[in-house]
Amino acid sequence: MRYQKLFTPIKIGSLEIPNRYAMAPMGPLGLGDCEGGWNQRGIDYYTRRAKGGIGLIITGVTFSDTEVEKPSFPNTPNSTYNPVQFVRTSREMTERVHAYGSKIFLQMSGGFGRVTIPTNLGEFPPVSASAVPHRWLDKTCRPLTVEEIHGIVKSFGKGAYNAKRAGFDGVEIHAVHEGYLIDQFAISFFNERNDEYGGSLENRLRFAREIREEIARTCGPDFPVALRYSLKSMIKDFREGALPGEEFEEKGRDIEEGIEAAKLLEKYGYDALDVDAGTYDAWWWNHPPMYMEKAPYKEFAKIVKENVNIPVIMAGRVDNPETALACIEEGITDMVSLGRPTLADPDIVNKIRRDKAEFVRPCISCQEGCMGRIQTYSLINCAVNPQAGKERISDYRPITKAKKVLIVGGGPAGCEAARVLAERGHIPVLYEASDRLGGNLIPGGAPDFKEDDIALANWYQTELNRLGVEIHLNTKVDAETVRNADFDSVMIATGSRPKMFSLGDDSKVYSAEQVLLGQKETGNKVVVVGAGLVGCELALDLAHKGKDVTIIEALDKIMAVNGPLCSANKEMLEQLIPFNRIKVQCSAKVTGFKDGILRAEVGSEVKEFDADSVVLCVGYASENSLYEELKYDIDEIYQLGDAKKVSNIMYAIWDAFEVANHI
Repeated sequence: MRYQKLFTPIKIGSLEIPNRYAMAPMGPLGLGDCEGGWNQRGIDYYTRRAKGGIGLIITGVTFSDTEVEKPSFPNTPNSTYNPVQFVRTSREMTERVHAYGSKIFLQMSGGFGRVTIPTNLGEFPPVSASAVPHRWLDKTCRPLTVEEIHGIVKSFGKGAYNAKRAGFDGVEIHAVHEGYLIDQFAISFFNERNDEYGGSLENRLRFAREIREEIARTCGPDFPVALRYSLKSMIKDFREGALPGEEFEEKGRDIEEGIEAAKLLEKYGYDALDVDAGTYDAWWWNHPPMYMEKAPYKEFAKIVKENVNIPVIMAGRVDNPETALACIEEGITDMVSLGRPTLADPDIVNKIRRDKAEFVRPCISCQEGCMGRIQTYSLINCAVNPQAGKERISDYRPITKAKKVLIVGGGPAGCEAARVLAERGHIPVLYEASDRLGGNLIPGGAPDFKEDDIALANWYQTELNRLGVEIHLNTKVDAETVRNADFDSVMIATGSRPKMFSLGDDSKVYSAEQVLLGQKETGNKVVVVGAGLVGCELALDLAHKGKDVTIIEALDKIMAVNGPLCSANKEMLEQLIPFNRIKVQCSAKVTGFKDGILRAEVGSEVKEFDADSVVLCVGYASENSLYEELKYDIDEIYQLGDAKKVSNIMYAIWDAFEVANHI
């Protein structure tokens, strides 16, 4: 009964939601068919989250307009393009969701406008409220005509009617939020119109008001309609966002106007406000990376709740049930919305209900499997949960005979392989040379902003204990031991080691791992060689600890080789470097270190940098010697994770899942 208040019902309009957890809307890329409906992946994906105990599912963004943006996201559901197909596939999904007692809203978008992802723009010019710069491209947007606005409004009425027919319990309007098309009308920085859709706040919100009125006309006034809402924009200028704690002049919607707008939206008939902060120009606010504190929207949700009488929903890294409970009890929000945590663990709500939070697989806020893959490959997945978005095709495969499998290496790949094998009924035996499981998660999770990496390592230990996996720590395995052992299959997951090279005086030259694990003391002045993700995160951690940090990079910009990264993570980290007074020297080749001076060639010039120590962050090399010794001696042998190819946590986990699920 510890979290009982999180499991009390609440009403949105006339609709009762069984608990205080919503599934936050996330782009449904890969979940729609080419006919405007949901594919089987999409139906299974949302049904799986309903099975996990979510009170209210809010789908990813869908469209109803078929004229202005054609559409912005390909192969995502459209509620008016082919109503028969949309209703048919949606009905299957809503009926399955309702079987588990969950409610489901369709999120409907007015369009992307100036923030359309370039790969989805096609030949059509970007549109907006006015002739403003596109977010990503060097293009000026075309202002929507009044007739086009009216057409979009009408499409919302038709689309919501089809959603109601299809069994959706309500809709959420996307959005006076994140700088999408309707928000571009609402924010004066983007709206320079002099007609009835520009000028005063009431005029700028006319688009949102007319949408609500049209849905009431087609679906009746009692059909619930929520709205995704950003109280504050965090815009310093076009394509320039503000960091947490930064003093700046708000060019977008400030809190004062945000309060006034929230009151008007309630007056217009919206039944709930789904609150966050930010815009695409400050994208890390709407999609908070690990560099953002947990529950970053608390201040904004509380302000909205104090000024409206309709329910407030709050998202944003609220995966800790203690935080969620405090937010409900302190009147900060009425509901907590979980997005990425439901990708990482679709059973998170049921586990919290049963007071088993230690069994929740943590989201590490890397955004590589979700936002990164949406941007790059038009797919929504999860780095730590290979089954997300592939629930049916990646279900655990049944076995006919249990195999005994030797796993060498207890990093993410080795742990994931052991977990999946044990879930399926095989008998994994895991050997790890160090004193704990986790591999590179342990040094990687040392900075205070990477706490969830440690949580993931701890989760693997908890899961393997639950599954009864035999684990041998502090045990280094050699080739002869493997040859003489009695196993049906062998998996080599021995990871990688940092690349190191001599700079002359190497007594003060360290690896990132040595520094992060506290094995070496850097002194006050630290030079980090290498501006990949590891180097930049290490530099940020050292700066947080009061060190004087300089980054030296051979390429012409930082994080040039760590793609594809989610733009929210990359852009925030790029801004955090100067914000934390970290100095950067690009296009520099390090030549030597002696007597506390690091020398580097910058073009034809040799520059000197004072340094108490130098930390090399120039990549990793696969530790594959054991595999090379054994690959011709073992009938069934596999190489996993960094031992096969140095990559990231996502591919280590995914590859291990794939192999372990097919033995």
